[in-house]
Amino acid sequence: MNIIEILLLSLALSMDSFAISLTSGVIMRLPSVGQTLKIAIFLSVFQAVMPLIGWSIGLEFKHFIEHYDHWIAFSVLLFLGGRMIMESIRNRNDNEHCLNPSDNKTLIGLSIANSIEDLAVGISLAFLGEAMLFTTMMIGITTFFCSVAGICIGARFGKRMKSGAEILGGILLILIGTRILAEHLLGNN
Repeated sequence: MNIIEILLLSLALSMDSFAISLTSGVIMRLPSVGQTLKIAIFLSVFQAVMPLIGWSIGLEFKHFIEHYDHWIAFSVLLFLGGRMIMESIRNRNDNEHCLNPSDNKTLIGLSIANSIEDLAVGISLAFLGEAMLFTTMMIGITTFFCSVAGICIGARFGKRMKSGAEILGGILLILIGTRILAEHLLGNN
């Protein structure tokens, strides 16, 4: 792959991280620099490492990963999104947020769900015989900047939409999971 193809791949892989970051910014409203960097680092590291893991697994487990990655991602995102919506409805009059995007457990769950389908991308790159050092760095850097941008945009948008921000965030996570599932199910027909 040439540098343009690697950059386009990096941008494509970072779009779900951007959406998750946007949601995180909406929920946090005034994220600190530390929270912003933490979320961006988690998402970008997972986004870069998953294709590398897939690449190292190679041909041997290709069929296993392809058959289940979308179900795992869908389930985790459905759970987190549903939880956000339910707790937001329950806590409508409270100033408490149902999900803390900068919490380590939440970040790990979001990062894994967001990047698990990228194992298959890594396997594809192994088939092509691609060297992964530059590709991994580009995926990580692109995802980092897209995540920071998403958090900043979401924080600004969230200030104007206080009451429905968490519901919107939950819906967005469910939609990301549904898109992942639909792409795999419709692509396999």
